[in-house]
Amino acid sequence: MDDVLPYPFLAIVGQAELKTALVLALINPQVGGVLLIGPYGVGKTTAVRGLLDVMPLVDIEETDEAGAPVKRRRPMRIIELPLNARMEDVVGGINERVALEQQRVMLEEGVLARAHRNVLYIDEVNLLDARVVDAILDAAAQGRTFVRRGPMTRLYPSQFVLIGSMNPQEGALRPQILDRFGLRVWVAPLMDRNQRLEIYRRARRFREHPEAFRAEYADETGKLKQEIAAAREILPQVTIDPAAERFAIDCIQRLAIPSHRAEIALFEAARARAAADFRLTATIDDIRHVAILALRQRRSVQIDEYAAALALEDAAIERVIARDGAAPSRRRSRKKTSSAHEGGVTLPMPAEAAGQDRSSDT
Repeated sequence: MDDVLPYPFLAIVGQAELKTALVLALINPQVGGVLLIGPYGVGKTTAVRGLLDVMPLVDIEETDEAGAPVKRRRPMRIIELPLNARMEDVVGGINERVALEQQRVMLEEGVLARAHRNVLYIDEVNLLDARVVDAILDAAAQGRTFVRRGPMTRLYPSQFVLIGSMNPQEGALRPQILDRFGLRVWVAPLMDRNQRLEIYRRARRFREHPEAFRAEYADETGKLKQEIAAAREILPQVTIDPAAERFAIDCIQRLAIPSHRAEIALFEAARARAAADFRLTATIDDIRHVAILALRQRRSVQIDEYAAALALEDAAIERVIARDGAAPSRRRSRKKTSSAHEGGVTLPMPAEAAGQDRSSDT
């Protein structure tokens, strides 16, 4: 898709949250990717493809004709995953043409290997085969792809910025998949009359004179590209203020969010925002600005209900074992365990049971 002129990223009307999340992911891939959620026609794919003009340069290692490693710098690319992609297309597999023509087995890299140091974009991620999605998420988490076909194995680096999009009208995303996306953007349709009219006007100008339209945004686009590159350079030096750390964890605990990926996404997004502002310390203000992106859709009603039911069951068990009738058995066992205490492990006793045990000795 590099030979197609993309719609300018900065020409997108409104959608500040969408543009912010995508820029943060380019600055800091450790945010864990971006999931764009919204109906058809609101600019999700257009925004992703518009990133081509602001992609930073990355260092890559290739091999020359002699097989020697060669390092060079080039802009990041966007690798789009087809909806009908097979597992072999994604992780890699046997080159069928070589197998048929040359009667030998050769492993061929898949989409995940080609996505290394690039952006991997998955449109309609909620409709993708579950096994394929799991393979992509595993590669994103581990930064590598392992391919085994019979006795042959290959290990490919797979470090990429993951961006997915979906229309919730077509079905939900599995919770374990949703949890793996660091930032979640609700791309809502614009209801303002002037904004919708401006969308049409810009789309028409781009369709009729794409190069002239892109030239109108060239200076702003070039400036944003430089700012993203500069932010990536200082990102390793950016730390988080301890007060901001405490504030973030307090927010997560108050929201009763179970997944620890929440704080990872929140902290890394805050660091990216500080770097974008050319600051070396992320503050509470940074946490506030990225909190909705990082924390939305992370609460689980099922987990809350399960934990509440488990707490009731645990309380019932503790009441039973704390009855006076159970106290003699604890006294008899105390003599046996005390003789072996020097070579054993001291297990913590629940506070309620421990208190009952002390009261029975008085």
